Amino acid sequence: MHPAVMHPARSGGAWPRSVAPAGSTLGDSGDRRRAGEDEMSITDDDLETTTAAIAKLEGIEPSGDIGEFNARKLTFGPDKAVIGPVAHLAAERIRLTALEWEHFEVRQVGATLGGIVKGLDLSEPLADEVIDELHRAWVDYKVLFFRDQELTAEQHIDFARRFGELEVHPFLRNNDDRPELVRFAKDADTGGYENGWHHDVTWREVPSKGAILRAIEVPETGGDTLFCDMNAAYEGLSDDLKDRIEGLVAEHDYMQAFGHTITGADAAMMREKYPVVEHPVVIHHPISGKPLLYVNRFFTTRIVGLEPAESDDLLVTLFAQANTLEYHCRLHWHPNSIAMWDNLAVQHYASSDYWPDIRVMERASIVGVRPTF
Repeated sequence: MHPAVMHPARSGGAWPRSVAPAGSTLGDSGDRRRAGEDEMSITDDDLETTTAAIAKLEGIEPSGDIGEFNARKLTFGPDKAVIGPVAHLAAERIRLTALEWEHFEVRQVGATLGGIVKGLDLSEPLADEVIDELHRAWVDYKVLFFRDQELTAEQHIDFARRFGELEVHPFLRNNDDRPELVRFAKDADTGGYENGWHHDVTWREVPSKGAILRAIEVPETGGDTLFCDMNAAYEGLSDDLKDRIEGLVAEHDYMQAFGHTITGADAAMMREKYPVVEHPVVIHHPISGKPLLYVNRFFTTRIVGLEPAESDDLLVTLFAQANTLEYHCRLHWHPNSIAMWDNLAVQHYASSDYWPDIRVMERASIVGVRPTF
């Protein structure tokens, strides 16, 4: 629990006593909590239901629960695309808006994920209490962004190690001097092939907890990285689909993404070292406890126990949840920008729209724990 704010998911549904208007705008130097006079205060009477709190903030009359509100959505086109407010995001959006921090500021980026952190110099050793608070912010916002952080490779590794042991990727090119850093160097001869929604390394028995990606050289336009909140993706599923996938497990394999890069004896050795693994289709975050949709187009190959056609159809439906724009936030890179994402809570997508320009990034990934139901 953070100072001056309660976590609804962990405190019986209680909401903070004062919340800034959801539509308020911040300048880089602004702070929602410091704009006091124009804020609307939520009283105890407003805490009875989430929709009452939302209605007060938005200046509208409450009208039933979120399920009733969602039932009034529209469907357009032959594919019956659902059109209308994505109401299930509101509670988390308001919760994030209310968070306050002692050692730094965070400007919220997306509805339910993404925060730009200001007030820290990552090239300097940070006190333990700052790291602890930053870790809590990481769990809350799922992905954190930092600007103007001039780090050496060594400082990048030192910062990442404050959050756990670092892994070495067996297939991707590493920094020549520091194998803990994966180096993504793109140019006219080496295009970007990360433009699909995915969690990293789910083909590992223990996938990474998170990753810290640093921009070294980036194009003026293009090359953004997008992130998708997989708790929002799960909560957006129909009750019938949630029931259908409860308890299911899926196979994850590196072959589709990396199989073409290894041959002969190396291929046999890698297959023995990294066999096909199974993870739950829906996992729970080890800290927040939130359910997360945990299948991805790069590495998830089939759902165990289903016929191939049924497995494929279900995976297509589940993969498509990451396409919902309301679940996203997006980072346009500048040199010395850093993104730090929770690899369980979000999927990411590196836009490959900058060819033939140069884009050079380095990533440190932190060892996690095995995903569980």
